Amino acid sequence: MPLFRTLAGVALALGLATLPASAQSFSDAQKAEIGAIIKEYLLTHPEVLQEAANEYEKRANAAQAEKHRLAVAENSELIFNSPRGVMLGNRSGDVTFVEFFDYNCGYCKRAMDDMLALMKSDPKLRVVLKEFPVLGPGSVEAAQVAIAVRMQDATGKKYLDFHQKLLGSRGEANKARALAAAKDAGLDMARIERDMQSPEVKATLEESFKLAEAMGMNGTPSYVIGKEVVIGAVGLPALTEKVSLARCGKAIC
Repeated sequence: MPLFRTLAGVALALGLATLPASAQSFSDAQKAEIGAIIKEYLLTHPEVLQEAANEYEKRANAAQAEKHRLAVAENSELIFNSPRGVMLGNRSGDVTFVEFFDYNCGYCKRAMDDMLALMKSDPKLRVVLKEFPVLGPGSVEAAQVAIAVRMQDATGKKYLDFHQKLLGSRGEANKARALAAAKDAGLDMARIERDMQSPEVKATLEESFKLAEAMGMNGTPSYVIGKEVVIGAVGLPALTEKVSLARCGKAIC
């Protein structure tokens, strides 16, 4: 039963033609009787509470989605085209898939397989990776090495090799493990050490955190796909659907 009908019933039960303008207009006796009637109604119809909770969640999700869309629109150039992101896949693709990640995030390790599968199955997909080290000093160190790797690899090929080696490894990611992954990927290690001291490293991390804050990202992995922000490791089927929605407005194009 809609809430307005319930309140109307309360008013009739109290012999009131219309509800007073505010709760303060009720006498103490009326307030007590209203409380008793509402309590009895909710105990008799507990499904109303679930319906209200569902409606609240629906409205909250819609409001959050709109907030995300506005944030993406306001920051689109930095999100999709900043030179501080690592670009993979089809650089002229019709949909851009942006992932914010942390090298010490367990969910990011599994999400990496999702990203690689998407790149393999979708030749029109443009992928942008952004370091978002939120899990402690080791994560920051690993991100600093990763940025230095990006700075000397314009193609992204060695970066992707480094990325898979480090994110796919066991144990805590830190500077030592990141440097070992960079060496295995064939990077110039002397240049890595120099570039890690560059202002570009700090600027890259500041940009990622600024964007994440603007979009309400509080964990990894997080994504921007088309105009939509996706929080968490939602899995390959959900990501594939988001890409299709961005491409053609349907779950399957």
